[in-house]
Amino acid sequence: MIPYPQIDPVAVAIGPLKVHWYGLMYLGGFIAAWWLALRRSRKPWSPVIKSEVEDLILYCAIGVVAGGRLGYMFFYNFPQLVAEPLSLFRVWEGGMSFHGGLVGVMVAAAIYARKIGTTFPALLDFVAPLVPIGLGLGRLGNFIGQELWGRPTDAPWGMVFPRDPELLARHPSQLYQAFLEGLVLFAVLWWFSSKPRPRLAVGGLFVLLYGVFRFLVEFVREPDGHIGFDLFGWMTRGQLLSLPMIAAGIILLVWSYRTQPLPEGRTAAKSGT
Repeated sequence: MIPYPQIDPVAVAIGPLKVHWYGLMYLGGFIAAWWLALRRSRKPWSPVIKSEVEDLILYCAIGVVAGGRLGYMFFYNFPQLVAEPLSLFRVWEGGMSFHGGLVGVMVAAAIYARKIGTTFPALLDFVAPLVPIGLGLGRLGNFIGQELWGRPTDAPWGMVFPRDPELLARHPSQLYQAFLEGLVLFAVLWWFSSKPRPRLAVGGLFVLLYGVFRFLVEFVREPDGHIGFDLFGWMTRGQLLSLPMIAAGIILLVWSYRTQPLPEGRTAAKSGT
């Protein structure tokens, strides 16, 4: 086994005020997205110019937090939401859903696209490569917080999480997800989007790859204790929610390359502001 590194989930404590690493990872993800968006906004085919980047990140941040919380309560804890509607706002208890966060970002992107006079598909393609760094950092936050760990394993890289009541050697599935959903997904999307692609090709590739990576890692990730397996005695809630993403990604990529032209450059009026 590999010893679990003893990292205090609380990064900074000032009296009763505690700042957790998980929150700092979210902040780091937004900062990374802001910096990457500034770089990408210089491209002649970018639908976003430099002066619009900060508002875009703000809109998406609100979408991630609101959508992530709503998604968790609807997808993973609906009985509690029905019994205690105000539990939706108890964010300090934890509970965020990627799939809900994705919907939240899409809604935010649609609103902001209308605000700046561009199209939703164009903005979605712009935002997609900015997301994986935040996903990877979020999984590191899960690892430090000793949550969402993997299933028991006898692999030599198994870890015993001190907060695990059973103290079993488990897959560090948070690190698997940080690598696949963070590093690998970012590298592929940043390369793929570094030149013009047909509309929704970048967004389609993001949805497809995330769905595939999440589906695979779920085989070694411990299912939520209050849910267990949803189908066939082996399919988890995360896998069930990833299947539509895989199908949608394939459909979007095929549709994009068959019907969509390459994006045009920004208008002279917009690029001159």
